[in-house]
Amino acid sequence: MTSTIVADITADTTTAVPALSAAEQEELIRSHMPLVGHLVRDMLTRIPNHIHRDDLTSAGLHALVTAARGWDPTRGIPFHRFASTRIRGAILDELRSLDWATRSVRSKARNTDATRQSLMTTLGRTPTAEELAQALGTTTTELNQTDNDVQRATVLSLQGFTTSSADDLVTEAAPGPEDMLIRREQIGYLHHAIGSLPERLQLVITEYFLKERPMADIAADLGVTESRVSQLRAEALSLLKDGLNTHLDPHLAPVPENPEGITARRRASYYSSIAGNTNLHSRLALTNAYGHTTLAAAVA
Repeated sequence: MTSTIVADITADTTTAVPALSAAEQEELIRSHMPLVGHLVRDMLTRIPNHIHRDDLTSAGLHALVTAARGWDPTRGIPFHRFASTRIRGAILDELRSLDWATRSVRSKARNTDATRQSLMTTLGRTPTAEELAQALGTTTTELNQTDNDVQRATVLSLQGFTTSSADDLVTEAAPGPEDMLIRREQIGYLHHAIGSLPERLQLVITEYFLKERPMADIAADLGVTESRVSQLRAEALSLLKDGLNTHLDPHLAPVPENPEGITARRRASYYSSIAGNTNLHSRLALTNAYGHTTLAAAVA
């Protein structure tokens, strides 16, 4: 299977010249194939049992190949992040392609679920079928038919309503090791992104959010009005949001209308400075194993 997947790299001759050689792409694919398996397993825990793992794995592997072909290491985005976004998207697309339920069925299911939740809050218990049907202005027969339609759908949770069992709805009290590692890395990225801001914007963010100082005091320190501090805060938050998305969720990163413009070049320089100021070790060093900010990070 690996040979077939790697061979796909050169299948499309219409694409631009890749940033990596074929050998480098092949190595990326081979070393990150376990990532596809992990993301598929994670998705399988939240969808019906009759979904075939092979279908999702195939879609994920194809996305991995595409990611290896399109990744540019000079942009400073870690490959596992870049690939994860595309693999998840491919898996969701595959699930949606298997989903036969119509919009009307989805709409009824969302309405039923919302009404059920409202009645549970009001009654303090799970409503009976008769109570739910009465609240919806329908009959129990029609209600059962809607439930049957949804049960037969391939994908039950992608459209924003819940039809899971009680066990599926109970979340763990604490994040698992992998979730904690991701959270710690996100916190590290945030600290480095703040540290890469221009001096004045960095001061506003640090003083206002981290030290919780009043805006009036910050304005007095800078010799400007509170309105100007508010503007600086908004500018800094916009830079932080786009900078973090560039590295953590590239598909959410904005595409400048004029890449050669002054504003676009300044933002690109900021994004690059984040990449230059951070690595996995430095990001994780800012928190302990429980995700709590370390003393060094707090002082900084």
